[in-house]
Amino acid sequence: MAVEFTDSNFEELALKSDKPVLVDFWAEWCGPCRMVGPVVEELATEYDGKAVIGKVNVDHNPEISSKYGIRSIPTILFIKGGKVVDKQVGAVSKEVLAGKIDSQL
Repeated sequence: MAVEFTDSNFEELALKSDKPVLVDFWAEWCGPCRMVGPVVEELATEYDGKAVIGKVNVDHNPEISSKYGIRSIPTILFIKGGKVVDKQVGAVSKEVLAGKIDSQL
């Protein structure tokens, strides 16, 4: 299951992780986000133990969304070693996201 990142746990769970991290910035009212959501959940299961896969609800976590300049959703950030190493804006296929994770492993 995907991790629920929040303003209070983001640094600990995402930035300090020793594994690659995928962060899906989303909101309940966002249609494309609802398309990406199940894909993120599948990836969380498939990459369990190899990568940290999680989501940030932008409506509930404005601090972290603002810090990373999230202007449109879904936006997916790929973090490694505490730094953003890749970014995907908009809905894309599972294969695209898996490929970006694989390149960080």
